[in-house]
Amino acid sequence: MAAENSSVTEFILAGLTDQPGLQIPLFFLFLGFYMVTIVGNLGLITLIGLNSRLHTPMYFFLFNLSFIDFCYSTTITPKMLMSFVPKKNTILHAGCLTQLFFFCFFVISESFILSAMAYDRYVAICKPLVYTVTMSPKVCLLLLLGVYVMGFSGAMAHTGNIASLIFCADNLINHFMCDIPPLLELSCNSSYVHELVVFICVAIDIGMPIVTISISYALILSSILRIHSTEGRSKAFSTCSSHIIVVFLFFGSGAFVYLKPPSVLPLDQGKVSSLFYTIVVPMLNPLIYSLRNKDVKAALRKTLGKINFLRKE
Repeated sequence: MAAENSSVTEFILAGLTDQPGLQIPLFFLFLGFYMVTIVGNLGLITLIGLNSRLHTPMYFFLFNLSFIDFCYSTTITPKMLMSFVPKKNTILHAGCLTQLFFFCFFVISESFILSAMAYDRYVAICKPLVYTVTMSPKVCLLLLLGVYVMGFSGAMAHTGNIASLIFCADNLINHFMCDIPPLLELSCNSSYVHELVVFICVAIDIGMPIVTISISYALILSSILRIHSTEGRSKAFSTCSSHIIVVFLFFGSGAFVYLKPPSVLPLDQGKVSSLFYTIVVPMLNPLIYSLRNKDVKAALRKTLGKINFLRKE
């Protein structure tokens, strides 16, 4: 339902571009991205589930990272693809808030699951003798619960803040999804308080994980530098490299969009930047962890070997 006193019951999503010549190429490009995202993340989830060697805390969190990537890409991409069809891409007011809620929930959950993965790597490298006890199944489940509680809390705060806005006449959202900045710009009662709520929530949702990850990797680096063996250092770095790449891609693009005022980053540039962490990052994550992880590659070869064996029989 529309917000109280709001005359707008549905919105029109402008999409990425209004140039007809780019509609079809972009449709197939992002459809391809989405298919790779689905296959990659569901494939990694299946691979971790089927291989007992991957039933460790590190891959438990990776399993959930892939699940989150799959869900939040599905929350955004199908509706975005409709913007490349000649018909108007409309979304009801309630549908817009629903998309915003699930988008915030999964994106915030991803930021905290990445911090949980950093803590796991810290324990594995800095405290290997007590790793099994420290990262017990109970601890992992509690960390995962914290991840989703933070995701739910942040999503409720953002959605409640946007739901309190009034939309008077203009219903064209200059974006490919119901994101916070374009909705704030479109509202006729957006105030400093609304923008402050967004900034505080984003600062917490990005700031807390970044602090956790930074402290974890500072301690990891200190521990690695004390390793005298070149082989030992190389192994420790390779253990963390995939996670570090994912962290930089995700937090870098997210902070670029949300921690800059609209005057510094216009919406047209902002929605292009949003493509990176909404479409590209969920697609790259399973590829990064598959191509740079020996355990995942070994598990994949083993699983494919079993499939070939069963086919021959």
